[in-house]
Amino acid sequence: MKRLLAVDALERSGTVANCRMNRERTLTGSNGYSSDLGINPLSLLEGKSTGRDQVSWLDLCCGSGRALLEAAQTAHNQGWDANFTIIGVDLVEAFARPDPTVKCLRFVAASLSTWEPDQPFDLITCVHGLHYIGDKLDLIARAVSWLTDDGRFAANLDLNNCKFADGRSAGRLLAAEFRRNGLQYQPRKKLVTCEGRRDVKFPFHFLGGDDESGPNYTRQPAVDSYYERPVT
Repeated sequence: MKRLLAVDALERSGTVANCRMNRERTLTGSNGYSSDLGINPLSLLEGKSTGRDQVSWLDLCCGSGRALLEAAQTAHNQGWDANFTIIGVDLVEAFARPDPTVKCLRFVAASLSTWEPDQPFDLITCVHGLHYIGDKLDLIARAVSWLTDDGRFAANLDLNNCKFADGRSAGRLLAAEFRRNGLQYQPRKKLVTCEGRRDVKFPFHFLGGDDESGPNYTRQPAVDSYYERPVT
């Protein structure tokens, strides 16, 4: 059995405090959210804004928040910002500074193991952030419960980073659990998505995380999450 770290110890790990993954990510382009998630967040929110007073976007593990700042500035320039709410959350407080006239953007420095929003969201994204989360399943389950009824969740997830105590991959069972709970997993794109709010209870107990598992498909060091097999 590998040396496994609890959530609080993982959050002090240099692997989790990775400064390279999301610090300079943009909204569009080859290094953008559109490329990684297959959606343009701003376009999606524009589409949902018809006939609504407010539309909202929550970005988990937002890094510096450069992409969110770009979206908020565009919304401000177009006169939409009174109808937009954009929130970025990251463990490390290294956020870009928005123009003080941009009112629709807010950054929060917090642990996603405990942080809870005070509103539902039309869009929730997590670009490569789950690679550094200890209990990945807990965050996914909580995030899809924060969606509006027609909201969308999209996050990068490598199921090779989810294992059982004996070291075997939990990927096949997790993919089946996603389907059973109304989530979709695209193995080639390493992408988990959900349409509409869900109340999910995964039958796996988190044992701890391994911050020394090495790089995953992103070529950056990631955290392997270990779970106890469900009792059958």
